[in-house]
Amino acid sequence: MENRPLRVDLLTREYPPEVYGGAGVHVEYLARDLRRLADVRVHCFGPPRDQPGVTGYADPAGLAGANAALRTMGVDLEMAAGAAGTDLVHSHTWYANLAGHVTKLLHGVPHVVTTHSLEPLRPWKAEQLGGGYALSSWAERTAIEAADAVIAVSEGMRRDVLTAYPAVSPSQVRVVPNGIDTSQYAPDPATDVVERIGMDPHRPSVVFVGRVTRQKGLPYLLRAAASLPDDVQLILLAGAPDTAEIGAEVAGLAAALAATRDGVVWIREMLPKREVIQILTHATVFACPSVYEPMGIVNLEAMACETAVVATATGGIPEVVADGETGLLVPLDQATDGTGTPLDPDRFVADLAAALTALAGDPGRATLMGAAGRRRAVEHFSWSSIAERTLDVYRSVLP
Repeated sequence: MENRPLRVDLLTREYPPEVYGGAGVHVEYLARDLRRLADVRVHCFGPPRDQPGVTGYADPAGLAGANAALRTMGVDLEMAAGAAGTDLVHSHTWYANLAGHVTKLLHGVPHVVTTHSLEPLRPWKAEQLGGGYALSSWAERTAIEAADAVIAVSEGMRRDVLTAYPAVSPSQVRVVPNGIDTSQYAPDPATDVVERIGMDPHRPSVVFVGRVTRQKGLPYLLRAAASLPDDVQLILLAGAPDTAEIGAEVAGLAAALAATRDGVVWIREMLPKREVIQILTHATVFACPSVYEPMGIVNLEAMACETAVVATATGGIPEVVADGETGLLVPLDQATDGTGTPLDPDRFVADLAAALTALAGDPGRATLMGAAGRRRAVEHFSWSSIAERTLDVYRSVLP
């Protein structure tokens, strides 16, 4: 290795063009900036990619129709075979953690895990995965407890790791946050996209971007929106429900809301990044009502677009959103059973509505918070510094 660059193999479910969550965004930009520092190979789920050094893996044919978690484990084994020759393997989310663990055992190389979320803190996934949730939980636990280093994307996430997995030594868990490309995520004054979707740039608006899942708290936002001033629009960029049940619940709440007020726009397909950036730019407020969020990269994206944020004070969100400066944090007393369920959901909905109303009703204050959010994103969350910090973790576990 003395005469060649360090080879690092990143293992991930998501990679462009198939990115639908914060973990996929993280790997996309981390890989880009790490390539300046190391020989980076990417192993991801899905069809073949045309980018050099990137390999896509389809579900094994022999597991067609099997439980989704089993199909995931089949892909993981193929990834481990494909990582032969690496110096270090770095896995992201439970979908790829088992691949990293098997690579460590098979090829005798260090394994670094980045925790973007934790299975014990998402028990509602049992609705989605059935018995597969036991498999995903086992894969995550096995990989994290045997990893050479664990990267948490926030101090809140680090606390969660040590609570969920007490066998892990605190010295092994380092904090390296998510980042934001502030040259790409920047205000877009154009209005072609907002006009096309029916968003009025001259009216105040609250925008939500995220999957329809228990974690993201969309039902609470829909209930809170019923109390917003009549001129405030609600723009939902929300698709891919985890289950039919949560999909039906959200659809019912959205229909009931639209029956009582205008300006409710729900875009269910995933929009291109450029279009999301324009919508975020023209939002008065970005809403993040999550009940579980290790960091919440989407808040950074909104801040980089100079948009004020109203977000739940949970997980790593308070490390991103500066309360009273770049937005408002909504307090939340939560159940400790892993669901994150509000102990007083009516109070949470009322507090969320009050915070959204405060900023949507005061565009001048929201504009000042948006400008402060842009400054914070630029100064504290650049991907180049995050790549350097990640490389430092790699060096600490190499022989």
